[in-house]
Amino acid sequence: MSTLSIEQIKESFPVLQQQVHGKDLVYMDNAATTQKPQVVLDCLNNFYCKDYATVHRGAYLLSEKATSLFEAVRGKVAQFINAQKEKEIIYVKGTTEAINLVANSWGRKNLKEGDEVLISAMEHHANIVPWQMVCEDVGAVLKVIPMDDKGELIMEEFYALLSERTKFVSVVHVSNALGTINPVKEICQAAKSVGAVSLVDGAQSTAHMKVDVQDMGCDFFAFSSHKIYGPSGAGALYGRYELLKAMPPWQGGGDMIYTVSFEKTEYADPPARFEAGTPAITEIIGMGAAIDYLSSLGMDFVAEKEDELLRYGTAALKEIEGLRLIGEASKKAGVLSFVLDKAHPHDIATIVDGEGVSIRAGHHCAQPVMTRFNIPATARASLAIYNTKKDIDALVRALRIVNDIF
Repeated sequence: MSTLSIEQIKESFPVLQQQVHGKDLVYMDNAATTQKPQVVLDCLNNFYCKDYATVHRGAYLLSEKATSLFEAVRGKVAQFINAQKEKEIIYVKGTTEAINLVANSWGRKNLKEGDEVLISAMEHHANIVPWQMVCEDVGAVLKVIPMDDKGELIMEEFYALLSERTKFVSVVHVSNALGTINPVKEICQAAKSVGAVSLVDGAQSTAHMKVDVQDMGCDFFAFSSHKIYGPSGAGALYGRYELLKAMPPWQGGGDMIYTVSFEKTEYADPPARFEAGTPAITEIIGMGAAIDYLSSLGMDFVAEKEDELLRYGTAALKEIEGLRLIGEASKKAGVLSFVLDKAHPHDIATIVDGEGVSIRAGHHCAQPVMTRFNIPATARASLAIYNTKKDIDALVRALRIVNDIF
């Protein structure tokens, strides 16, 4: 566990050491993307300056070094999420591509007319639209686990929906719009009891808590590099190897084959089967550096400090006149979504930006969540390990200015 203070951690992020609009920058749009520590920036720079080459195909030293660095990240990811073996880790552009890969490869091969796919009412569009597309094409039925007014899944309804017709269950670990931590272990176990396959969208959980895919019991798990303090354009999909081995490739091209002829192509085993073309080499290596950084802090330390800040922020926002929190689940990660009686979320975000505070406003790619709470949008402050109580205080001061203006 880290012995660093949050202030010391914040100092290791160069972008945070600046002013915007003449005010110290307070960055709280971490559910969208996180900032990068110096060690990740150094890793990217060093690789480009000293070791850059394409991977897997070169017989020269630079290519061998690049390949070694690139493949080492697979082991880092496997250890970070406690996968059983490195071969269960597939490199992707991010969580969205990972879910699309599973929907188009596993889904199109295994789903048929009348089968059912279960997702939840709090999913990001990336875990809704791919399943809608596949279900429409094959005649399967998409069903939705409802949630209550606190932003928690109604588990009785989940069990009522679950049946022998259920073939796939795909749920978010932590809601990007509400912060709700879902009982994914229970959901995956229930899915397995009816013979269904499960996927957990870990885009919002992997940076904030310890993830153990074996304990969770999921068949697939996806996350994005840029949400865990790494570069954008990279991410990982975990899949149980026996499932990956039986899945057809989603994209064709170089490096995903054993042999190619005009008569027949023989596909490589996973993970190469699902990694067609030249990958995001530098970004994957940068993701490895981000994993090293988080591991050096310790995920228990990260979770403890962020939970403390979330409780502080929740109490502080509730003191603001006319503010209503959207999403008050009993188990939450660092998301504070809210509305104000007097101002639209877009106006809120614009005004607080003038005070140096960066938050997000909109539907957060979760329009069904907004519909469920009968609102067009929320303002959202989302937390990271470098955020402090001073940051929350700055947000509160800025929101009081919003109230004064309106």
